[in-house]
Amino acid sequence: MLDWNPALYRRYEDERTRPAQELLARVPLAEADRVVDLGCGPGNSTELLVNRFPKAQALGTDNSEAMLVSARERLPSARFELSDIATWVPQDKAPDLIYANASLQWVPDHETLIPRLFDALAPGGVLAVQMPDNRQEPTHRLMRALAAEAPWAEPIGDADRLRTKLLPLGGYYDLLAPHAANVDVWHTIYQHRMADAASIVEWVRGTGLKPFVDRLPPDLQASYLAEYERRVHEAYPARPDGKRLLAFPRMFIVAQKKV
Repeated sequence: MLDWNPALYRRYEDERTRPAQELLARVPLAEADRVVDLGCGPGNSTELLVNRFPKAQALGTDNSEAMLVSARERLPSARFELSDIATWVPQDKAPDLIYANASLQWVPDHETLIPRLFDALAPGGVLAVQMPDNRQEPTHRLMRALAAEAPWAEPIGDADRLRTKLLPLGGYYDLLAPHAANVDVWHTIYQHRMADAASIVEWVRGTGLKPFVDRLPPDLQASYLAEYERRVHEAYPARPDGKRLLAFPRMFIVAQKKV
């Protein structure tokens, strides 16, 4: 997959940062020495951690050089490193907070990943995770439906392999509860007010649609996006004020380690 586009991602930064704020608000730590932002993107979520824990050593990780450049420009005092969440481990002392906002949905094998990240925490530390849960929303069903049609099916390949299938929310609770002092899980459906179908397409091009489009040559990208926007227009009808409501479900997990 081609590198991420920080500018495209930041066009809806306020909407993307809101769940990050709400996740952090439920982290039960008064202070922290070391905090890690896994999949930090352009640094908007890392900035929240730095503001919440100003005395902590903050580390942001991402597998995108472009995102890391943007994050370093935004937060020159924080440390950022290129790494893969699937193999990431702390390099020095165990962190007090491992925070993953809208990143783990790109990483496979959650049955082993989630316990491994939790085990990496310091005693009393917190694992805080937020993931989009929109696989069955029209935006994402339409991505997969188009990817199965000619002429896009062959270059895209198996659409089901382009994103990790999440566990049910209770499955994450079950993974963590036997080993945690406390586990807090919840589900929120945001309703984002969008100008039109093109705005919805622009939103998902920065994240979920990217693996589909990246696999297509330029001519097929154009036709795929045109047909996708047409179907999005039908799936998200205009409200009486002319706007569209983009329903965006997200799941949240906050687990604290025993002291």
